[in-house]
Amino acid sequence: MRMSELYAVGEKAEIGSYTFTEENIIRFATRYDPQRFHIDKEAAKDTLFGDLCASGWHTTAAWMRTFLAFWERQSAALAQKGLTSPNLGPSPGFQKLQWLRPVFVGDVVTYSVAFLSSRALASRPGWHLNTILCEGVNQNGEPVIRFESSVLEFD
Repeated sequence: MRMSELYAVGEKAEIGSYTFTEENIIRFATRYDPQRFHIDKEAAKDTLFGDLCASGWHTTAAWMRTFLAFWERQSAALAQKGLTSPNLGPSPGFQKLQWLRPVFVGDVVTYSVAFLSSRALASRPGWHLNTILCEGVNQNGEPVIRFESSVLEFD
């Protein structure tokens, strides 16, 4: 089964949610993006954000984590129906990454994915390149992240 057989173009699927706690914001940022508005609640008050907020890379990494869990559930559900899920491989990249608004302590971001397109790779018979739209909205329905990702698919 191919992704193009499984999803209609533009079809959006909610893939899961992630709660941004003070602890996980600081832990992630301390390791990967140690700017003061990500690691120091008091210092963050004097920045354009006005409070501690998650790194954009944290919101992106949380999307990936929720996608992997979603894909595991999807694959298991297809297997129960006697179907083989698409064999997805690594992503050769993404584009149009937008961090649309800050994610603060206590925000719950619900992530989604929408299938945009698929094309066969002439140089690799049996391989396809899929494009998906990846998004996240906070608990108020406000968009916080959006990007397009490419995903390889193999026979």
